[in-house]
Amino acid sequence: MRLATRVWGEGPRTAVLVHGIMTDSRSWNRVAPAIADRGYRVLGVDLPGHGASRPAAAYTPAALAADLLDTLPPAPDLAVAHSLGSAALLLAAPRLRCARAVHCDPAWLRRPRDLDALRAVKHATRRELRAAHPRWHDDDITAELRALATWDPASVTALRQLPGLPYAPAVPSLVLLAGPSERIPPAEAAALARRGWRVRTVDGAGHTVHRDDPAGFLHGLRGWL
Repeated sequence: MRLATRVWGEGPRTAVLVHGIMTDSRSWNRVAPAIADRGYRVLGVDLPGHGASRPAAAYTPAALAADLLDTLPPAPDLAVAHSLGSAALLLAAPRLRCARAVHCDPAWLRRPRDLDALRAVKHATRRELRAAHPRWHDDDITAELRALATWDPASVTALRQLPGLPYAPAVPSLVLLAGPSERIPPAEAAALARRGWRVRTVDGAGHTVHRDDPAGFLHGLRGWL
């Protein structure tokens, strides 16, 4: 499936951004222009059932990876993905042939989740989103309400088939974690470092690092942009 996309900048290099579950490419609005200012044409996708992309018949990380490969230009200079988007990028990376990859608090590990509670987030109010994300800019809250309006809650089934902790990265890769991270605990972060992944933490940031702390997120990308 070809996915809807959003573009920032006109630089000579290419960066691709892959969002997490429940949101869409607008989740990068606070950081994408800064990446573009470093000489990139930045391409953000809307995953199936998110934003302007149509729903999928079935949601799995492998299917999402195939959609990325159908949509993204080959061999981008940089690929950045968050949460479930990181699971899709992990599987797509060998064929996408990106020069560098950044995985932001990736959803790679299976953990107990109440999927019905996740589906119910579709109907969250502005007050509830503000309480859940006290560090987000007001524009992010507005963007998230719009994203939830088009989000297909069936996509939470992809969380049942996460790939697990990977071994050696297919391309030079940074794992940028929330501080602390619930998705990649310290023991697993240490295992990734031993396997050749570069691991950094944005202290104090929650799961959506680039919205909780845009400046900290960009600082965490030093040397990778």
